[in-house]
Amino acid sequence: MGKLVSTLFVTLDGVYQAPGGPEEDTRGGFEHGGWVFPYADDDFGRFINDVFGRPSAFLLGRRTYDIFAAYWPKVTDPADPVAGKLNALPKYVPSATLTDPEWSGTTVLGGDLAKEVTALKERTDGELQVHGSGALVRSLLALGLVDTLHLLTFPVVLGTGHRLFTEGAVPTAFRHSGGRVTSTGVAINSYDLAGRPEYGSFALPEDA
Repeated sequence: MGKLVSTLFVTLDGVYQAPGGPEEDTRGGFEHGGWVFPYADDDFGRFINDVFGRPSAFLLGRRTYDIFAAYWPKVTDPADPVAGKLNALPKYVPSATLTDPEWSGTTVLGGDLAKEVTALKERTDGELQVHGSGALVRSLLALGLVDTLHLLTFPVVLGTGHRLFTEGAVPTAFRHSGGRVTSTGVAINSYDLAGRPEYGSFALPEDA
């Protein structure tokens, strides 16, 4: 059975919207697109290349799929470690509206998300990778279907934009499985899902 591995970029205030460019995702009048660019360095590049060295298939939210499909098929250098995998490997998109995807290797998942993704994990040998796709990741976390979350936190606050964890998110505990900081201050942390949170108290015991 494969592992579902999510890689996400977020700001210090939890925004994941439009990391790659100004026009990537302007929902809600978002004007801060492209906030990852100033922090890209060799450390960041190495981590991304490492991640893209491991996928067996990709699971992408509809918005991220549209962004990727408009860009990566045009990158035809077979040596490109990201484009090579994205263009060649199977891609799955949960969507009720995507009917005729043009990007080769794409399968639309139209049924129950939990059943579809569970079946997909069972028939995937290796990593089923989710990139971006914040709303999808929230749903997958709520269903307990994420195995590992690579969270890259960038040293910037934007104040507006779609946030990864919103009010009403399912309480979830994680186990830290690795981390590093890039030369530009991006904190790369890996977390494995660890069930529900545990609670305690620092209150002093009452006198007998």
